[in-house]
Amino acid sequence: MKIVVLVKHVPDTAADRHFAADLTLDRAAAPGRLNEPDEYALDQALRIAKLRPGVLITALTMGPRGAQAALRRALALGAHRGVHVLDDALHGSDALATSRVLATAVDRLGFDLVLCGTASTDSGTSMVPPMLAERLGVAALCFADTLRIEGDEAIGRRESETAIEEVAVPLPAVVSVTDRSGRPRLPSVRALAEARQTPLRTWTLADLDIAADEVGLAAAATAVRMVIPHTRRAAGGIIRDDEQGGAAVGLADFLTERHFI
Repeated sequence: MKIVVLVKHVPDTAADRHFAADLTLDRAAAPGRLNEPDEYALDQALRIAKLRPGVLITALTMGPRGAQAALRRALALGAHRGVHVLDDALHGSDALATSRVLATAVDRLGFDLVLCGTASTDSGTSMVPPMLAERLGVAALCFADTLRIEGDEAIGRRESETAIEEVAVPLPAVVSVTDRSGRPRLPSVRALAEARQTPLRTWTLADLDIAADEVGLAAAATAVRMVIPHTRRAAGGIIRDDEQGGAAVGLADFLTERHFI
């Protein structure tokens, strides 16, 4: 069984993030890490491999050279091999172009199951998994809280505002899993060291037979026109109590000034 896990190198959410002059995210301005939701997808791949002998897990990423760090983290966590789609022309690609490139790479690798996190923490669109399934011509099971493989089917449970449902899709399929699906493990020091020495496979757009003018910022179907910096909250005031009930009076005045009462 061949499982491809999509992983992405994203800016650390705890760090300050900035936009470049072309209004794309400046990935060099903040430390990066493996997209946390993707760790749950990798964890599910490892759970399946534990129950089914002969599973080959490939971690696949698309991004600049720094994205190799996400692949090496995935290898340390248990992936068997890493593939990096690396090409300068990919800069600024939107979800449509990203799904096309990843679908071409997945098809070239061969797959029975593609596992994804629900979204990336740098864009949060959740659109790539269903787009990927559409391009590959297979079923999509998105936002799965649980996942199991039975015979030739992937079965997942997901919860909406109105129901809890169990969905079964035939393999091959694309599945995105939520943070309810498990608890990702931490890599050992030895695994981290071995992952740094593991060779990675690198593909360019030419290797995937995709023209450079079909991807990237200029070919994107969406555009960012304006970026407004997030304004940090000012320090709040403190209302202190006293023997005359000053806190109650102060709170009433505060609410009255802001027209809450």
